[in-house]
Amino acid sequence: MDCNQAIICGEIIKLAGLRYTPAGVAVVEFSIRHQSNQLNAGNSRQVKCDISAIAFEQIAMTIIKLEIGRRVKLTGFLAKKSQLSQQLILHVNNVVQLLSENKGR
Repeated sequence: MDCNQAIICGEIIKLAGLRYTPAGVAVVEFSIRHQSNQLNAGNSRQVKCDISAIAFEQIAMTIIKLEIGRRVKLTGFLAKKSQLSQQLILHVNNVVQLLSENKGR
């Protein structure tokens, strides 16, 4: 199965400095906090979670300019943080800045 796509909205809560890989690729690691109400088996469920994310090249250059607390909609895919880790991280390939009234959507 080849399906691996994630779309999530949240507020930036951590933003590391811009760095470069040995190959010269711009990269930034950051975290967002997601909060929403989701329908689950006919019941409304409040969802709250912090998600680690990473972006490269132009997307990294866009994200590094955003401030903590900025609401964003991220699209990307999930992968292991490293070959030795089982922790997942969202690899972002699109970012859209949201207005604050779009919370969780």
